Amino acid sequence: MGWKTLDDMDLNGKRVLVRVDINVPIVDGVVTDSTRIRRIAPSVRDILAAGGKPILLAHFGRPGGERRENLSLQQLVPTLERAFETKVLFAADCVGAGAAAAADALQPGEVLLLENTRFHAAETKNDPDLAAGMARLGDVYCNDAFSAAHRAHSSTEAIARLLPACAGRLMQAELEALESALGAPKRPVTAVVGGAKVSTKLELLGNLIEKVDYLVIGGGMANTFLVAKGQNVGKSLAERIMKDTAAEIIAKAEAAGCKIILPTDIVVAEKFESHADHQVLPADQCPDEGMILDAGPDSVAAITEIFENSQTVIWNGPLGAFELEPFDAATNAAALKAAAMTRAGKLISVAGGGDTVAALNASGAAGDFTYISTAGGAFLEWMEGKTLPGVAALDQ
Repeated sequence: MGWKTLDDMDLNGKRVLVRVDINVPIVDGVVTDSTRIRRIAPSVRDILAAGGKPILLAHFGRPGGERRENLSLQQLVPTLERAFETKVLFAADCVGAGAAAAADALQPGEVLLLENTRFHAAETKNDPDLAAGMARLGDVYCNDAFSAAHRAHSSTEAIARLLPACAGRLMQAELEALESALGAPKRPVTAVVGGAKVSTKLELLGNLIEKVDYLVIGGGMANTFLVAKGQNVGKSLAERIMKDTAAEIIAKAEAAGCKIILPTDIVVAEKFESHADHQVLPADQCPDEGMILDAGPDSVAAITEIFENSQTVIWNGPLGAFELEPFDAATNAAALKAAAMTRAGKLISVAGGGDTVAALNASGAAGDFTYISTAGGAFLEWMEGKTLPGVAALDQ
């Protein structure tokens, strides 16, 4: 990769425009989850330590190009100050005379937060004039928002072409983790892909079968593949109209030398609720009234054996209805196996996606994974093999 990091930049005395993702949940003016803010703190601290002056660019919510006070970033200042352990000033716009005055007045050791970039409709249009207005506020551009890198916006793409540009610590960690998982991985590589629908992950599956050695398919997606194999799945969640597509993916995987792993046994219930009466059955014996809610113990044993023979695991999506006990068993067992192997230095494990993060946190495995991305859409698009505009703009 051709992108630079903060270590490659001269930051002393420089105003550093840092694109961050601080789109955090707020209830009654209180931040209820500050994870995203904590994850950008290393970049801010390193810039300050190098004598730079961090100026934060960020969006918040979807104001649609209108100024909406409930979506002002000013309400995040106290949380940012606690995370950065320093004074955070605020400018009521991200361009213009007021923002310029605030940037010029910034003192060493202070951080400046600019107002919501999406208060300008031009932001989401990747408008070069808006980008130029932002660029006038800084000397260096640092993108630390991998989660927004799949959007070609003024603050993520156009501005990177106007200033010396680099990746922040969080962006650097994301890119290095994904490169180790898919770009130049240690083999064999296993991908775990779960979730509800095949139709939403066609590009992902198409890309993975060309790059991985094993593809473990779980959740509702697995049911669609079972239908493609002519098996009854009862009342299970399945995209029956996608069975021909699933069959094509199986054939392409075989041609590419990628082995698809589907459940050989299933956990079946007649009600979609926690602790519903259930039974473990062979995958081809689902009753007409049954719903497949998890992979069975034999399937888990097969998956963990594949992990034992792998050096890299990349994970997106749960193996079953993880939000309902005991139908989280397969996801938990496989996740804990990957975590234990990672902890022992035997595996590189990278995971991402909203449900995936929630499932790995619930299992207690998350802390031992090599890297867990909270980027959502950007993580998926990277796995699909797409070029991310915010990353490509740094690679110059």
